[in-house]
Amino acid sequence: MSVLKIVKYPDPILRKKGEPVEIIDGKIKKLVKDMVETMYTAQGIGLAAPQVGESLRVITVDITHKGDQLIALINPEIIYYEGECTEEEGCLSLPDFKEAIQRKKKILVKGLNIAGDEVQIPAEDLLSNAFQHELDHLDGILVIDRVSKLKRDIFKNKLRKKKV
Repeated sequence: MSVLKIVKYPDPILRKKGEPVEIIDGKIKKLVKDMVETMYTAQGIGLAAPQVGESLRVITVDITHKGDQLIALINPEIIYYEGECTEEEGCLSLPDFKEAIQRKKKILVKGLNIAGDEVQIPAEDLLSNAFQHELDHLDGILVIDRVSKLKRDIFKNKLRKKKV
């Protein structure tokens, strides 16, 4: 396993829609293992393949940070949702950004596990938010796209000032 470099905003790969995985081969299994190690090393609760430079529909999530509830999904999609909640979110690809984001409170996610079996995972609260955040990455959507234009502009200005 390897710790991968986390791609930072505004890298264009973060805006690309991830390609569906056709075959779960050794390359995909290694990617998942490397993503898990990268997520834990970075102390994140989720990671999407585009965040490590791979434009593929692969995510890893563990809201415990300990491996107790590790979930890796290939070609995930939300098949049911209900309710609303607003929680503060951060992002490993936007390390200086934290903001309250509105999401669905309960969801049902469908995807393939590493063995290629279809699984359905019910999620609520923090787990629901983590899944939605990572699925956004697979569609080229970032947390800054879910805030007001004013907050987005303030963040972009801070980034520009840091680079100067």
